[in-house]
Amino acid sequence: MTTHIHSDSDNGTHSDSDPGSESGTGPGTGAPAGRGVGEGRVGVGLFDPKQLVRSLPDAFRKLHPRVMVKSPVMFVVLVGSVLTTLFSVKDPGDWFGWTISAWLWLTVVFANLAEAVAEGRGKAQADTLRKAKTDTVARRLSRDGASEEPVAGTELRIGDRVVCEAGDIIPGDGDVVEGVASVDESAITGESAPVIRESGGDRSAVTGGTKVLSDRIVVKITTKPGETFIDRMINLVEGAARQKTPNEIALNILLASLTIVFLLAVATLPPFADYAGTHLTMVVLVALLVCLIPTTIGALLSAIGIAGMDRLVQRNVLAMSGRAVEAAGDVSTLLLDKTGTITLGNRQAAGFVPVAGTTEAELADAAQLSSLADETPEGRSVVILAKERYGLRERLEGELADAEWITFTAQTRMSGVDIDGRRVRKGAAGSVVAWVKERGGTVTEDVAGQTDRISEAGGTPLLVAVDDTAGARVLGVIHLKDVVKDGMRERFDELRRMGIRTVMITGDNPLTARAIAEEAGVDDFLAEATPEDKMALIRREQAGGKLVAMTGDGTNDAPALAQADVGVAMNTGTSAAKEAGNMVDLDSNPTKLIEIVEIGKQLLITRGALTTFSIANDVAKYFAIIPALFAAVYPGLDKLNIMRLSSPDSAILAAVIFNALVIIALVPLALRGVRYRPVSADRLLRRNLGIYGLGGLIAPFIGIKIIDLLLSLVPGL
Repeated sequence: MTTHIHSDSDNGTHSDSDPGSESGTGPGTGAPAGRGVGEGRVGVGLFDPKQLVRSLPDAFRKLHPRVMVKSPVMFVVLVGSVLTTLFSVKDPGDWFGWTISAWLWLTVVFANLAEAVAEGRGKAQADTLRKAKTDTVARRLSRDGASEEPVAGTELRIGDRVVCEAGDIIPGDGDVVEGVASVDESAITGESAPVIRESGGDRSAVTGGTKVLSDRIVVKITTKPGETFIDRMINLVEGAARQKTPNEIALNILLASLTIVFLLAVATLPPFADYAGTHLTMVVLVALLVCLIPTTIGALLSAIGIAGMDRLVQRNVLAMSGRAVEAAGDVSTLLLDKTGTITLGNRQAAGFVPVAGTTEAELADAAQLSSLADETPEGRSVVILAKERYGLRERLEGELADAEWITFTAQTRMSGVDIDGRRVRKGAAGSVVAWVKERGGTVTEDVAGQTDRISEAGGTPLLVAVDDTAGARVLGVIHLKDVVKDGMRERFDELRRMGIRTVMITGDNPLTARAIAEEAGVDDFLAEATPEDKMALIRREQAGGKLVAMTGDGTNDAPALAQADVGVAMNTGTSAAKEAGNMVDLDSNPTKLIEIVEIGKQLLITRGALTTFSIANDVAKYFAIIPALFAAVYPGLDKLNIMRLSSPDSAILAAVIFNALVIIALVPLALRGVRYRPVSADRLLRRNLGIYGLGGLIAPFIGIKIIDLLLSLVPGL
């Protein structure tokens, strides 16, 4: 790893320091780093009771057997509902059968309602996206580029080039191959501020449906009609493209197995009952089966998965698959780019170090003067530091009327000003030293020592020199340093408690990388990183059985994004990066990777917690139904009737009613998700067993008893 490379987030802003150093930042990097799960936009994770009413029609439409068979547990409940209804029709006077049938149908509807509510929350966003997806007329260039022809946007094919000018809607996804323009992406990202899109860099990708605000660009189409970014996002938020994840499939198999076991167990009860001298009706057997199988988690499983995807969409992250969301929850290594992710992205002046014979005030005055025309963040930070620390006033325009400003170039690596016979220069150490010597000046021995000390501390030294009546000489050094974002060390401490190892990736030299890594608190770093180095690091981690997540935006990041288990591409990046990753961050905020990991863990924890609650829930129902069925024949079983339920019919009916109501009661939790806290796995397991295991055991005893008391008030029970 000897090659020094530019940071992937370089925005082309010039710097007086080494041009190979990192600078620039992408949109959104100024967002607070400490925002956690559940602290996103307004309405994220909230449960709107009105959505229940709006989703009812969808819940009834999902009663179709072809839809229900996808959930084996609820399909069994549907079949049971049909059977109890048929037996009730044969005996119209059996109010018990009709009541059981009604509550079994409600159980199925409530299960469908949970999924319908989860899907319905994305429909509003899908409608907004459809408004952005307009049928535009594209100005397609001929093969030789000499002429244009108007064609419908739906007729564009991969490789076509289209011209877009101010006011035009970009007709399809593609890359800018010519020109630079300001683009309004608010329809996609929700951000009102326009972004710059230009050819030949990592910010060349454009999305169909966005609007060009200024200038002229030529876009090369990279997707087919109907497969654009907006099309994929609409399918995602509506649930049309959501595939079951491996963990979800495995849990479905487990639930189906438990259902088969309890089905066989219930099927063997009638002979035993007949032998004991009692009779079990089909209505009672179905009620027993429904209460024994894990209906709660079976009803909420799909809603949990949809809600997890929805939480990502609410944070403007497009996940290409549910597998990626689950993988984020199991990630053990995070690869984070330094610039714009861990640091603010722009180096700032931290101090002035004068050489022997020069005062700090003299150095600060020269540094400020040479930076007045420097509009880069680095240049502005020098002016601000000189003003705040040394009280230097702003210079009046009249004082600078005769000034000749020397702009930075990659060849000179210096900038400055000539004024009143005095020449002031600021720039990279080697360039400034050479400039002084060309003018017959001398460079004191302490200059090299000061620059070395700043470099070893992870900073960037800029020399300030002057050529006046006293001759050419170096006045001192400006100490530039990367500023680590507030709260990053705390976030990395949280990740460490979660068992996640953090690795900072940077194009800086090892000395600078080590200093930033120690200040930020990351576990490791990769300096002077090339695309091959990133790939090798990911493969080493994966070879050790770890899941790896990383962010990227450039074409050179595409191989690593494709190799990573969770590859988050920035929306401002190239099409190659977005195609390689399995997630796209529409806000292009690299720190969001930390949130994505938390959302993935929240999804897994929610599914595990509700599964624990559901199984514990069923245990309590055994104590309600089993004694009710056989206590008359085997009086000893009455000892298991610890709830002292009033009658067998009341016990069975109370269990069925509770079984239905608990589903609708848990819908808000399934949609909002169980709150995630960065603790160790064993503490998390103990906490979930204590809350959802013990809670799932106790809640049915209380709920069934209350329902039984209410039913005892009904005449005839």
